[in-house]
Amino acid sequence: MPNVPRRRVCLWLFALAAAVPPLVSAQGSAPPVVVTRVQEQPVIESLPLSGTVTAPRSARLSPGVAGLVERVEVDAGDRVEAGALLLTLDPALARWSLDMAAAASEQAREELADARRRLEDVQRLESNRAIARTELHSRKSEVSIDQARVRLREAERRIADERLKRHNLRAPFAGVISRKHTEAGEWVNPGDPVLELVADRELRVDLAVPQRVFPRIDAQTRVELRLDALNNEVLPGRIGDIVPVSDPQARTFLIHVYPEGDNRHLIPGMSTSATLYLDTGATGLVVHRDALLRHPDGRTTAWVVTGQTPPRVEERQVKTGLGFNGLVEVREGLQAGDQVVVEGNEALQPEQAVTLQTRLSQGAD
Repeated sequence: MPNVPRRRVCLWLFALAAAVPPLVSAQGSAPPVVVTRVQEQPVIESLPLSGTVTAPRSARLSPGVAGLVERVEVDAGDRVEAGALLLTLDPALARWSLDMAAAASEQAREELADARRRLEDVQRLESNRAIARTELHSRKSEVSIDQARVRLREAERRIADERLKRHNLRAPFAGVISRKHTEAGEWVNPGDPVLELVADRELRVDLAVPQRVFPRIDAQTRVELRLDALNNEVLPGRIGDIVPVSDPQARTFLIHVYPEGDNRHLIPGMSTSATLYLDTGATGLVVHRDALLRHPDGRTTAWVVTGQTPPRVEERQVKTGLGFNGLVEVREGLQAGDQVVVEGNEALQPEQAVTLQTRLSQGAD
């Protein structure tokens, strides 16, 4: 080797090293990334709401007659079926009243039977002209009066019988006793609440919905429910009733949503969150939400795979719209069919080579 100055050799080696990237850098410049494509599809507006689990029926139960409480058959927390005996009033006086009414009814029927026999006797004599016609009319009047008296006494007997039945308070529907207001030995009157009963079947969620979306909601509108008490487990719902009356203060209207599937863990009063998915009537470009990177300066960007070989990425600034089902509407910055990075996009650099892996599902995980 000719005698070359040491300084010139060093400069030549430095230039050569700068022209050829190190082997390790070349191997590490194509990290694996997961990609998906920008698609065009109907745009859905997702509307978050909050609501409460509500019982379809609740009642503050009261006896139908005044009386002394003899027994209370249930306690708070008990579940009862429709028709179950809940409370009994002392029935002694009511039974005696029923016995008196039954005796009076029987007496009236006997008097009617006697009046009819006397009428038949008079009718036989009247055919032989052996009795005055006025006597016949008098007997007929007695029969009519006794018939009316029988109806009166029978009505009194039925009233006494019904009054006795009302000394037993029964459940008007199936549910849970939520509160107990009385005990044995207390005197209660009609209208005094003695028990509170709440239906625990066919529970619904009441949602207050902004009035601006009223024309876009019907029984087919998709709705999802999340319950705080169930670790935000998602329950599909079905819109049952749309109450077409707006709250003038809150500018909202009410919808009743019925959870589908296993809802045995629901209890009235639970707080819920819900999402309504409303058709906007428009189509647009959508991309998985993981493809979007939001920056502190307010920019939103996505890494797009170019058609080069090997594949490389470029960063694009995008303008977004509505979000739904793990997707986000893209109004500017991307085109249908673009491949965007949804995993491994946190540390990419412009024009960096990547190894592609395709995500099969476009929706949220």
